[in-house]
Amino acid sequence: MHIEWLSLKNIRYLDDQEMDFRTGQSQLRKWNFLPMDRATVTLLRVLALTGLGRLHAQFLAQRFPPRLPARASAPALIEFIQVRHAPQERGLASPARRHLCWQVSRHGQSITACRPRAPVRDPSVLLASPPQGRSNRGWLLLGYAKAIQAQRGTDRFAIYPDQRLTRCAGLFSATVRLTDPVAFIQRLYHKARFRDGRARALLARLSTDLQPWLGWDLADTPPTTERFKTRWQATAAPRRAAVTVALDMVRHALDASAKLDDDDPLQSPGVVLLHQIETWCPPADLPRFLTLLDDWFPRMQFFVALSPAGQRRSPARLATQQLALPVPKPRPPPVPPPRWPRQKVALIDVDGSLPNLALMKLCRHFKSQGRQVGLVRGVAQLPRADTVLASCVFHSPGSERRLAALRRHYGEDLQLGGSGVDLRLRLPPEIEALTPDYTLYPELGGRAIGFLTRGCPRRCPFCVVPLKEGPPRRVSDLDALLQGRQQLILLDDNLLAHADGVACLEEMARRNLAVNFNQTLDLRLLTPASAALLRRIRCANVSFTRRVLHFSLNDTRHLDQMQQCYTLLQTSRRDNVEFVCMYGCNTSLAEDVARFRFLRALPGAYVFVQQYQPVPVSAAPDLSRLFDDQADSLMDELVRIIFPQNMKSMEKYYRWLAIQYARQRGRIHARLIETLFRYNGRDRMGGLLQRLQEYAKQASRHTSTSSKSPPHCPMS
Repeated sequence: MHIEWLSLKNIRYLDDQEMDFRTGQSQLRKWNFLPMDRATVTLLRVLALTGLGRLHAQFLAQRFPPRLPARASAPALIEFIQVRHAPQERGLASPARRHLCWQVSRHGQSITACRPRAPVRDPSVLLASPPQGRSNRGWLLLGYAKAIQAQRGTDRFAIYPDQRLTRCAGLFSATVRLTDPVAFIQRLYHKARFRDGRARALLARLSTDLQPWLGWDLADTPPTTERFKTRWQATAAPRRAAVTVALDMVRHALDASAKLDDDDPLQSPGVVLLHQIETWCPPADLPRFLTLLDDWFPRMQFFVALSPAGQRRSPARLATQQLALPVPKPRPPPVPPPRWPRQKVALIDVDGSLPNLALMKLCRHFKSQGRQVGLVRGVAQLPRADTVLASCVFHSPGSERRLAALRRHYGEDLQLGGSGVDLRLRLPPEIEALTPDYTLYPELGGRAIGFLTRGCPRRCPFCVVPLKEGPPRRVSDLDALLQGRQQLILLDDNLLAHADGVACLEEMARRNLAVNFNQTLDLRLLTPASAALLRRIRCANVSFTRRVLHFSLNDTRHLDQMQQCYTLLQTSRRDNVEFVCMYGCNTSLAEDVARFRFLRALPGAYVFVQQYQPVPVSAAPDLSRLFDDQADSLMDELVRIIFPQNMKSMEKYYRWLAIQYARQRGRIHARLIETLFRYNGRDRMGGLLQRLQEYAKQASRHTSTSSKSPPHCPMS
């Protein structure tokens, strides 16, 4: 972001005025030098408000109330034009400039958005209200005053909901600490060494440019050694302070550019506010420090308060530097819906991740009548057609939204089916008996898909199979399924529960088939004979890129039996045995942890967790027994159970568990959150923490033992 224009009314130490930071119609001054007096302090605090959302303005009013109004009879008004950049703060075709307004109460304990009052001189400027500000991506505004204190061993590099306020809070309070420079270099070094090419390039640049400041080379002194800490402490304090500020800017630029595919985070646009920098930057080093910032951050807009002597020392070339105002790209024309002949049949795959077998059989049926058939995935582009059939597999909020869109578009012409609509609906027997048409899903390639058996004798409370399919029965054979193929995606509900299950495995082994047991096998039904057959069969994942066995573990009732059956497979830690574990239905946290602990002890086993999704005929899950008195210690144990692969699904479980804990206990489990965002999605951490705080606040209203004030995260 950048600041183009500012209007002030009723601001202490400042006259009512307008300030324009442009040098022409399409250019901004990059460097704006200000006198060093108490009016400038207020101006910099006002400028800091232009980079905050409503959420952060509330944080500011609660923690560091800015006493801005000059007259107690009226609030202070701050109007400004904010320049947004793509993709950091807007879409490519969205308006680049917005006219916004803050209203600050007498004591600064209320900062609210209000409608701008000054007339808009440029019709391309959009009148708007400051956003909520849940995202910390982009929106880079940094502020520094004379108090430069870095954290020492306490910086966890977490992105909290108040992150955008943290970046400029030093202008409002001398107690706010900056990034721990030693820990930041160590973290950057770790990323550069093991996985992050962007961190590697950034570390190389820091090593080159900071050597004149430090008097020693970062590259020659690994940050993980005591020698690095010793050299850092031996560096002159003023030099350390200047480097600390520069590294704090780099750290926040790195955070703000996360997930933006920006190879160089120093290219991030933003605003830097500097006040009384001559108190911590030696006068002789001031020109070089400003030049360093200018070179490192070519797209930053700087507002710097300097004494007359400091302004004379600043490099003359800075006064000529300019920033170009972004120009939105024209919006692409809307894509018209595909034109189909009205007689063509539209088969809509609403939500399946696998090819839809029912649609493949319907395709065969309509083609036998001489009709054209087309497949539609999702609801983004819906053609007009006389015959429209849609299959919905899941009953979830996303699927419900897609079904609603289909009903609005097609009305009574729409024919719906699938487990996500009605478990009792069936294809007509003559269509069910057809072989699937593989041309409908060309991505299947040489893979076949289908059922040998349907049904299951178990009556798991979360499963639709007992109601939909009933007990096990044989429905097909391998010749009908394969049609000459050697790879099979088997959709059987419980193959080993059928009397022909072992015979089917024997035929798969004899034919040397590669099989993906997609809906898992029942480990409790494994025998020495079936285990030996599974070792012979080329069991694979759904894309047939590696060997994988699939089982399920949905409760803790038969762990001893399952361990005995598992030993029949004779697996080692080099094998891949996936266990699907349902959560959110009928298990407690203690039972979930017991399952994960059990699986982690099995050689070659790992977990894939799956959230329970109620179907229309089932009862909502009862989560009242999810947590007990040992919940905190159980979650501490949970985050220590680490599987060698597929922890991505476990992250979803962590997120769900954190939400349930905040809703039921009115607290946030810090270690669980830190583990969840240790490696992935740290830029989204603030948004989740804000949600958890809202849930915890709601829970505290209904629990007498909860704190009266909502929990909050300390500023990092």
